[in-house]
Amino acid sequence: MPQTPPADLAIKARWILPMEPGARILEDHAVLVRGGRIVSLLPSRQLRPEDALQTIDRPEHALIPGLINAHTHAAMSLLRNLSGGLGLDDWLRKLVWPLETRLVDEQFVADGTELAIAEMLLGGVTCFADMYFYPEVAARVAAGAGIRAAIGLPMLEQPTAWAQTLDEYVARSLEISDRYRADPLIDTFFCLHSPSATTNSSLERVRTLADQLQAPVMIHLLESRTERARTERKHGSGPLERIEAAGLVNDLLIAVHCTQTNAHEIELLAAAGAAVVHCPASNLRLGSGIAPLAEMRAAGINVALGTDGAASNDSLDLLGEARLAALLAAGSTGDANALTPHQALEMATLAGARALGMADRTGSLVAGKWADIACLRMSCPQAEPYHDLAAAIVHSAGRTAVTDTWVAGRALVTDGRLVRMHASQVIERARHWAPRVLAAMDAIAGQ
Repeated sequence: MPQTPPADLAIKARWILPMEPGARILEDHAVLVRGGRIVSLLPSRQLRPEDALQTIDRPEHALIPGLINAHTHAAMSLLRNLSGGLGLDDWLRKLVWPLETRLVDEQFVADGTELAIAEMLLGGVTCFADMYFYPEVAARVAAGAGIRAAIGLPMLEQPTAWAQTLDEYVARSLEISDRYRADPLIDTFFCLHSPSATTNSSLERVRTLADQLQAPVMIHLLESRTERARTERKHGSGPLERIEAAGLVNDLLIAVHCTQTNAHEIELLAAAGAAVVHCPASNLRLGSGIAPLAEMRAAGINVALGTDGAASNDSLDLLGEARLAALLAAGSTGDANALTPHQALEMATLAGARALGMADRTGSLVAGKWADIACLRMSCPQAEPYHDLAAAIVHSAGRTAVTDTWVAGRALVTDGRLVRMHASQVIERARHWAPRVLAAMDAIAGQ
């Protein structure tokens, strides 16, 4: 009988949290990887030297599925720490949009996305959903770094340096979608800024494209306290009602933020099978409110986690978002167990994969999926002593405990250091933007 070829890689660890099925924890197990995919999980004592070409031993560590940042604007890492105490509306109109007009080009997106990827990989993120200009640049940078990415294809009517008309946005976006259709690392989806900034004809056109390609549609929805009134005043109906009328409220919808959703709107999203991305730090930073996470989860909505961009968050720390989500859920409901540590980890992994249409490929450590894995050293001062592993990861260890990150079985972080990217070069390229950003801010202030 022919013998099974050895795995390319075996990763042994003290604990594995596979996320499926349920909240089980495997002790002293190994993950076997062949061709970038998980072959099996087995007790370490059953692993023989001939079973794998390479064996990595992490005896004081926990393996979890690679984290999935389900909503960010990666290039905006170059605008970190500039929120200036402004609320969302003023922040966009008085700061962000004027800065983008002056600064955003292909090099800005390349350098900012590279910086964001470096930060995310070091924090255990193996996949991110990006929503920004020059998506072809973000896709190229992500693919070069070896990280998994869902790249948003902007559908706007406002002219920008990337496209001038909706027809041009559509043409350029479809070309990118076709280019990456069979790529193992890069997915694409359509993205709309918000219901208030989009006409009925654009909403309907995006719905038609999404239906034809079965591609997700991401939109900022009910993010601020002023959005509902502004949309009703401008269009005659509320934000969710507008996209529902266009046929966009379905299982392809990814609604981001949703801090102002009411009970009826939660029911509507749940019945449609839409996903929500919770971005707690960004919402707090801009004074946008707190999403009713417990109510959305109780209604059966798949809620994932995102950092939003570093311009409104100052960080791309997804484990930090998981901790904050759990604390906010407890504080806002009065139920200290409203979001358990394991549920918070699930939001940061499998829920993100489900939202992005990737759950058959990533988000959990099961045979057949890509070996997208994060490894955390649990023998660290901030985590010891621990009695609940998931709680230790979410509430204590955090991203500083991440030692290794693999995407499709390829090591991108080893012993806390980037493998394929040169951190010093990434930082140097980012630093070159600082004087340009400050000069642009001075110009805006002088208007």
